[in-house]
Amino acid sequence: MDMRSLLAIPQRLMRPAREGGEEGWGVQMRILIISDTHRRDENFLKLIERVKPLDMLIHCGDLEENEAVFQEKAGCPTQIIAGNNDFFSSLPREREFQIGKYRVWLTHGHNYYVSMGDSILKEEARARGVDIVMFGHTHRPVLEIGKTLTALNPGSLSFPRQEGRRPSYILMELDRNGEAHYHLNFL
Repeated sequence: MDMRSLLAIPQRLMRPAREGGEEGWGVQMRILIISDTHRRDENFLKLIERVKPLDMLIHCGDLEENEAVFQEKAGCPTQIIAGNNDFFSSLPREREFQIGKYRVWLTHGHNYYVSMGDSILKEEARARGVDIVMFGHTHRPVLEIGKTLTALNPGSLSFPRQEGRRPSYILMELDRNGEAHYHLNFL
């Protein structure tokens, strides 16, 4: 990991490596990615107790007016955007930020017609030069790791639409070498 990437990670996130007896300091982050909770926060409240501690919470939109609950309960920095149902929200519609060495674009996705497919979204992500695009809106999970672009949609914790209709989320982890690992999970 280069120094610029290391500086993007707050010092409080530096901790001893957890892996099998290796000595020295390693960088490890745990990031919870959720979306489309639509003011039904029961599953989030159960989930957050299960996965803590976290280093970051990312919400891909459609909270419907209760971002303070997510910020308070997460106990870590948050990246939260407005979705198409966040009518009176002052949250931004999109964000770009850094997670370790990865440039991330966070958007709800409805302005890029993700209900019809993700080709327009991916084209825009490539034009922006990001490594990871995170989106919601469809209530269906997506975890696509490509050579130059990773597309993540955690699905919905409240109103899942995929086969089996189980609430879903993604846990992203950066290992001691700064490499990202993704885990799609269901409640």
